[in-house]
Amino acid sequence: MTRAPRIAVGGFMLESNSHAPVATRAEFESVVLLSGDALLADLRAATPRSPRTITGFTRAMDEAGAWMPLPTLLAVVGASGSCEQGFFEWCVDELCARLRAALPLDGVFLSQHGAADAVGDADPDGTVFRRVREVVGPDVPVVATLDLHANMSEAMVRYSDVLVSYRTNPHVDMWERGQDCARHLRAMLRGLRTHAAYRKLPLAPPSVTQSTAPGTPYADIIRFGQERVRDGVIDVSVMSGFTSGDTPKNGLSVVVTADDRDKAERVAREVATYAWSQRERFVPRLMTLADATARAVAVGRDTRVGSLLFADVADNPGGGGRGNTTWILEAFHKAGVQGCVVGPFFDAALAAEAHRLGKGARFEAIFNRDETQEFSKRFAAPATVAALGNGEFVGRRGIGKGRLLRLGPSALIDLGGVSVVVGSNRHQASDPGYFEMLGVDLARVRSLVVKSRGHFRAAFDEFFPDARILEVDVPGLTTPVLARVPWKRIPRPIYPLDLDTTWAPA
Repeated sequence: MTRAPRIAVGGFMLESNSHAPVATRAEFESVVLLSGDALLADLRAATPRSPRTITGFTRAMDEAGAWMPLPTLLAVVGASGSCEQGFFEWCVDELCARLRAALPLDGVFLSQHGAADAVGDADPDGTVFRRVREVVGPDVPVVATLDLHANMSEAMVRYSDVLVSYRTNPHVDMWERGQDCARHLRAMLRGLRTHAAYRKLPLAPPSVTQSTAPGTPYADIIRFGQERVRDGVIDVSVMSGFTSGDTPKNGLSVVVTADDRDKAERVAREVATYAWSQRERFVPRLMTLADATARAVAVGRDTRVGSLLFADVADNPGGGGRGNTTWILEAFHKAGVQGCVVGPFFDAALAAEAHRLGKGARFEAIFNRDETQEFSKRFAAPATVAALGNGEFVGRRGIGKGRLLRLGPSALIDLGGVSVVVGSNRHQASDPGYFEMLGVDLARVRSLVVKSRGHFRAAFDEFFPDARILEVDVPGLTTPVLARVPWKRIPRPIYPLDLDTTWAPA
C-alpha cells in the first residue's frame, strides 16, 4: 500500500452485571462518551480519558508509519447493569454512521470489553461487530481488544478478524494488547489472512479466583496458551468470562487466531482441554466479617505489626457493585477500629452535603439515605468533614496509570477511628489517587478497606503485599460465592455451580 491506510477507531466498553441497575447514558458520560474530533483530541492528549487499549493502539500505529486515524465513537463505563436499550442502539447507529462517512476504509480497530448486556439484546458486543462488518464489507480487517473477562459469542468471532484479550489480572497490559492489534492490522494490510477457532467451556470461575499472579490456575492456563503462539499461530486469548453477567454467553472461552484454520482448531482444542483439567483449582477462600473485624481491631492497636488491606470483593464497582454496602464499615466502626480508611464509597448526596457544610463541619453522616438497592442499607454516625476535593486526578499505578480519573465532588469523612472517602461517581479502588487526592497518607493507614475485587493489587502493592491482603465474605452484587446468586440465564450445568458437569473437546 503506497498511501497512508485509512483506519477507523472506536469501541463500546461495558461489563454488565445483570443484577445491577441499568447503565444509562449519564453514567457513560461521567466516564467516556466521545466521538469524532473530540475522540481524536483525547487520544492525542497527554492524560487521555480513553482506555489504554485504544491509546496503545494509536501510539503503535504512529510508530509503525503513516496512517490516517478516523475517529468514530468511543463509549466506556467500568461496570454496571444491562445497558439501556435505546442508548445502546444510539451508540451503534452513531458508530456505524461515522464509519459510513469515513469510507473507503483499510481497517477498523475496536476497543471492546466483551461482557456487555443490554435490556433488549443479550449480545451487544456481537451486535457491534456484526453492524460494523455490514458497513465495511467482508474484506476490510476488523481487529479488537477484549477484556480478560469477556463473555464470548460466536458472532463476536465470526464478524471480526483478530480478537486480542488482556493477559493480566489486574489488567496492567491493556497498552500492550492495543499495540498487538496495531501489529496484527499492519500485517493484514501487507497481505496476512487470518483464521479463528473458538471454544466455550461450561466453567464459570468465581471472580476472586481469576488472578493471574504466578502459581494461580488462570496464570497457568494463559501461559499454556502463550507457549503455542508460534509457527503461524498469531494469538491465543483465554477469557475467563464475567460470571456476574448471568447471560447465555457465560463461561470460560478460548479464541485462537492463526494463518491456517487447522492450526487454529488444534491449538484451541489443546488450550480448552488443559483449562478444563484445572477447574477444581478455581475455589474461593474468603475471611468472615467477624475475623476481619478482629484483625482490624488488633492492627489498629499495635503499630508494630504490618498494616492490612481488606477487600470488599462483593461490592466491587468494577464488577457492577454499587460501591456503597456498609457491612464492613458498620462492623469496624462499632468495634472501635482505629487508623482505618474505607473507599471509595459511592454516595453523591452525602458528598454534596459535605461540600455544602464545608471542611471541619460536624454533622450526622447518613450513608445511602437515597439508595434503594437491596444490598445498600442505610448507616448513620457522627462525623466530621476532614477534606474536600473535585475528585479529579491522573492515575499513577495499575489499570488507570496515566489516565484522567474523575470521582466527582468528593469528601473525606471522619467517623472517629474510621474515615471514608465518599465520591459522586462510581469507581472501584484501582489507584492510590482516590485516597491521596484527599490527603490520606497510605503509609500511615493501619487498615485500608477497598471497594474492589482485584485491580487494587496492582495499585496498592507498594503498601500492602499479598500476605497482608484479606478478602472478606460479606453480601453484595459481586459476591464470588456463586451459590448465593439468583441465576436466571446462565447456561446449566456449569462448574462449580454444578459439580457433576462434564465436558469433552469437540
